[in-house]
Amino acid sequence: MSFVDTLRQWDEAVTCINRQDFSKALEIFLAIQEPNSKIYFDIGCLHLLNQDFDAAEKAFDCSIRKDEHLAIAFFQRGITFYKKKRYEESLADFQKTFKTLRGNQLIDYKALGLRYILYACDVLHNMALVEAQLGNWEKAQEHLTKALNYKTEARFNIIDKALQSILKQKLFKLVEFQSKEMFKPNKHYVAELEKKDYLGKAKVVASVVPQDEFSGFAPLQPQVQDGPTRPKEPEVLRVLEGEPHTVLFEFIPETSDELAVVPGNIVFVLQKGADNWANVVFNERRGLVPYNYLERLEISLASNKNKVSIYLSLFSVVGEKQSTDNSCIVKVHFNFNFVVSVPCGSPYTMLIEKIGRKLNLPSSAITLSLTSEASEQSVISANTEMEKLWSRASGGRVTLWCNTKEVREQPSIEIHLVALHSYESSNPEDLNFQQGDKIKLLSKINQDWLEGQCNGNTGIFPASFVEEVPANGQ
Repeated sequence: MSFVDTLRQWDEAVTCINRQDFSKALEIFLAIQEPNSKIYFDIGCLHLLNQDFDAAEKAFDCSIRKDEHLAIAFFQRGITFYKKKRYEESLADFQKTFKTLRGNQLIDYKALGLRYILYACDVLHNMALVEAQLGNWEKAQEHLTKALNYKTEARFNIIDKALQSILKQKLFKLVEFQSKEMFKPNKHYVAELEKKDYLGKAKVVASVVPQDEFSGFAPLQPQVQDGPTRPKEPEVLRVLEGEPHTVLFEFIPETSDELAVVPGNIVFVLQKGADNWANVVFNERRGLVPYNYLERLEISLASNKNKVSIYLSLFSVVGEKQSTDNSCIVKVHFNFNFVVSVPCGSPYTMLIEKIGRKLNLPSSAITLSLTSEASEQSVISANTEMEKLWSRASGGRVTLWCNTKEVREQPSIEIHLVALHSYESSNPEDLNFQQGDKIKLLSKINQDWLEGQCNGNTGIFPASFVEEVPANGQ
């Protein structure tokens, strides 16, 4: 299904939702062949309205698989699990939601087409409720106390009321997302769906031919004497100022700044940003496309004189390049998808180094596998017979999955910390400790998480739960 067809059906479904015709909207959504993460989210919300929790769970699963950074999808799945009384899974999803907020007080989804603001204090509020359902009243109190620091408006007095309920060991009300609010397609793209007559009917304004009423292509005109010695450069030459690239994968834009392209398109990269986005030109339209969706064409644009012929022959050049080149395109599934090109039959060291350069990570921090689940049979390493990998290549393409280890910053001197609050977690990799415990800092994972050693145990823990002990206080 093309991007235009998907956009049209998405807009039609949203129109039905606005009319409160939810069954028709769900029918239209389910007819979309390749939904994106936002459409799957809308489908999940409609299933929640129908109290079909199993279908809602599956839809939110798909939404998260399409975009694992969509915090609101984790939040909605957490609500779904809560309604199914699967409290441990609900708690895990609310924790992932809070982690995706990355320390921010809120995420406003208006720019992405959803009229909703996800607040960190609401997430902590629900985490506390689930802990209370599990009988962990102290942890519930910790979450609500933390939520007080994330309050942004007076309406969040529900947190104070929830704290009072916790002290009495009573449950309180779940904060729910308004499921009638849905992701809507970009209004600029929807406006382009209407057919427009940009040309209209031709009209002769002036002509050197007497009584000329011709309304089609202009007739042959007498040559102008003393015309310009150098003809004006055609418009197509200005487009070719960038570097030619071929598109490897379909890209569906989600903002007005992005550009829709499909495999085989030839685009011209005007500028590549450090964030992996490229400013390109395609069919005289400019926009942003992920650079790892593109592959550079090794074509020399020597002068403006031969640019037109090069432009006309690009498609045949791409075909020749694919048929004669012995390279293999490796698509890598990571937090984002990207591609690298290596010669077929390349050794493991060449492949892992090229992927490492893409991710800006050392090879030792990367694990490759033939399947989404990295098992002993599927993991690729220096001891793997690479013929097993290259035999899977079809049409010069092969797909891998990638996992990475945290690159941790080791402290230059020995640092000791003291626990400001007690910390307990069900995750085996976490470090549990009590208020006042001394902790030896082993590494800084990021600004929010640390790795340390306490009472003979090693693990990770939140940086906000500790403070550094002065050197003279060790």
